[in-house]
Amino acid sequence: MPKILRILNRLIIGGPSHNAVLLTKYLEPDYDTVLVVGGKGEDEQDATHLATNLGIQPYTIPEMQRAIDPVMDRIAYKKIKEIIKVYKPDIVHTHAAKSGAIGRLAAQACKVPVIVHTFHGHVFHSYFTPIRSKIFVKTEKYLASKSSGIIAISNLQEHELSSIYKIAPTEKITIIPLGFNLEKFQINQDQKREEFRNFYQLQPNEIAIGIVGRLVRVKNHPMFLRVIEKVLSAIPTGVRFFIIGDGDIRKSLTDQLDQYNIAHTFYPENPIIAPVTFTSWLFEMDEVYAGLDIVALTSFNEGTPVSIIEAQAAEKPVVSTDVGGVKDIIQENISGFVTCVDDDDNFTKYLLQLINDASLRKEMGKAGRVNVSTRYSFQRLVSDTKKFYDTLLNR
Repeated sequence: MPKILRILNRLIIGGPSHNAVLLTKYLEPDYDTVLVVGGKGEDEQDATHLATNLGIQPYTIPEMQRAIDPVMDRIAYKKIKEIIKVYKPDIVHTHAAKSGAIGRLAAQACKVPVIVHTFHGHVFHSYFTPIRSKIFVKTEKYLASKSSGIIAISNLQEHELSSIYKIAPTEKITIIPLGFNLEKFQINQDQKREEFRNFYQLQPNEIAIGIVGRLVRVKNHPMFLRVIEKVLSAIPTGVRFFIIGDGDIRKSLTDQLDQYNIAHTFYPENPIIAPVTFTSWLFEMDEVYAGLDIVALTSFNEGTPVSIIEAQAAEKPVVSTDVGGVKDIIQENISGFVTCVDDDDNFTKYLLQLINDASLRKEMGKAGRVNVSTRYSFQRLVSDTKKFYDTLLNR
């Protein structure tokens, strides 16, 4: 049986973690896999439960962290080399930037037969300064030259990698979209909806609009708050907004709401009814989406946003900015609406349209479920990845 060493930046909430643990579990018995993960940051939500729920015990290298640190990175590099020497994998497959750099360098030094890397985000803009971005592109070109194959998770990402930033030639890149266990978003919806709405004291006729993700600059939550102000100016009652997630800009977001004179609450500490509710991190996302009516995304940059896939699986219409792979996963004007980044007026217009039209919400929700059910299933992900591995090993 071929052996895979799968290396993930850190096991936190998001698409890469889902991808890594599902592949680790469901490529059995064709492949034996050891999952290695790095240490998470203080503002990041741990997702160890994703692995433990599937009976996976990852090996943690705490020195492999998000920030660049020559000393810590060197220690992580040496530890990965030791794992490779003991485990002797046929494939080293890295996910995301930091683990992609350290893991591929270690695999190359140990002469691993097949080296694979998955790009999980459109990381060449909106994350770093222009100078750092140029260094990052140059580094990724070098690492790609040492890789047997590159996986892009969307058509747009493949275009960026091959044609815009020229990270690798087209023939080295394979498109394998993310995959998820979507079944839980489609069962016991009525019961889950009731539980969520009772907990947050939502009335039956109130429309709940949610945004899901880390509270960090790239997610562009200030745009969401500007849209909230516009929506509440048009519809003062009957609509409530939920900001699901946490991060280092929460204080600036509450300050922004204070400037707008919009009441808000941080529900774990102060469970009162307010137009805007900060929930911090929630684990049972199937219950969250069951309770919401509309899901929003306002990011400056994304790879393949998990929240938009899960929302559609739960039959919720979405309104999103046109970033990353969004247009690959939304059927525009069928399962959701798409606007330009910081286009507050159109974003508001689409939200109001959905708020005021229950039949449109239902129609778009059903279309979304059909749209993602097979395209983003974990079964499809595992099948595509196995075929890719087999091809590389046969070479």
